[in-house]
Amino acid sequence: MASRFLILCISSLFLFYFVLVISSAQTNAFHDGQKVFDVRNYGARGDGKTNTYNALAFTKAWNEACQWSGGRSTIYIPAGIFYLDQITFSGPCKRHVTFTIKGKLLAPRILYADQRAEWIAFRYVDNLTVNGGGILDGQGSYSWRHLNDCDKNPNCRALAMNIGFSFVRSARVNGLRSINSKMGHFNLYAVENFNITGVKITAPEDSPNTDGIKIGRSKDMHIFNVSIGTGDDCVAILDGTTNLDISNVRCGPGHGISVGSIGRFKDEKSIEGITVRNSVLKGTMNGLRIKTWAKSASETSVSKFLFEDIQMINVRNPIVIDQQYCPHNLCDSPGKYNSHVQIKDVKYTSIWGTSATQAALMMQCSKTFPCRGVELSDINLVYKGRDGSVTATCENVAGSVHGKIVPGGCRI
Repeated sequence: MASRFLILCISSLFLFYFVLVISSAQTNAFHDGQKVFDVRNYGARGDGKTNTYNALAFTKAWNEACQWSGGRSTIYIPAGIFYLDQITFSGPCKRHVTFTIKGKLLAPRILYADQRAEWIAFRYVDNLTVNGGGILDGQGSYSWRHLNDCDKNPNCRALAMNIGFSFVRSARVNGLRSINSKMGHFNLYAVENFNITGVKITAPEDSPNTDGIKIGRSKDMHIFNVSIGTGDDCVAILDGTTNLDISNVRCGPGHGISVGSIGRFKDEKSIEGITVRNSVLKGTMNGLRIKTWAKSASETSVSKFLFEDIQMINVRNPIVIDQQYCPHNLCDSPGKYNSHVQIKDVKYTSIWGTSATQAALMMQCSKTFPCRGVELSDINLVYKGRDGSVTATCENVAGSVHGKIVPGGCRI
């Protein structure tokens, strides 16, 4: 009897040791020379059920991968639906880290931005890759209907954006899908040498404040081959952004590609060196828009812009410079204030297609700081409505005109 009990104990110990070895081998697996940290080996479950385990498991996997000094590391999220609470992945890390998402990450249905602006945040990380073709689902439909009153209330309580990168350098995001954010999809702040490629961003046209990519205080960025259709700006370029190249973007529905608004606060920084080219905007409220606050608190500038080879398809306002921007009735009366933001050296070249309204080209610059160095070259925007022909408005604009310009009438 005693011998049987001893044999049983030895067998149990052997089985436990075998499971431990296998688990350790899985955790420490290598692929293409990189150490792979699979979140399942830390307790994550991809069953779509609400739980608090996944955030803890993801954090443990990140911490070990981030501190791995033996070479490159990869955090791996396999196929499945992983419910995930609000989470932050912080550096600095010892080596290059890849964050591979194959499955779907599911946000809490209600999530405010009281503590952090984003549902998923990467902070203070250098040499980062986020890839895998997976999906970030912000589950925003409840928030749009019941929690978001920002269109009426300038002091509204902010909701969490899907994903954010702050103080991140030398990074690449490739092939992700972001859907149904509560309030904005990608939020980039103080990033440097940052590339976004092959990303698809979607939310319904009537979903409020669901900007596709929002960028501020960042430099040396490239956004290439992305598709964005939301209820707000496809790309929003905010103060302090420099040396940004945007190309091969498919934008719509939404509010177009916007610069600003800028000038509302005293500590804002200038925007400089922005290129948007080889892109298509379809069914958007605006096309290429620069907006500055009429009641400005800062004397900043917007300069060295190139908009080139852009097709407009049924866009309501294809080209806009609005220096009388003042929403929510925050200005005493329209036209009372003149923006102190200087717009200069902006080129519009080879822009064509259809306008959904007669107002295809509207430039309303500041009387105090008129736009300087604005160049229009080979513009052909047509309106197919029956209530008149396409029109252009240019106020307080100095620059030059080259080639065929439709609509005509701007003397700059």
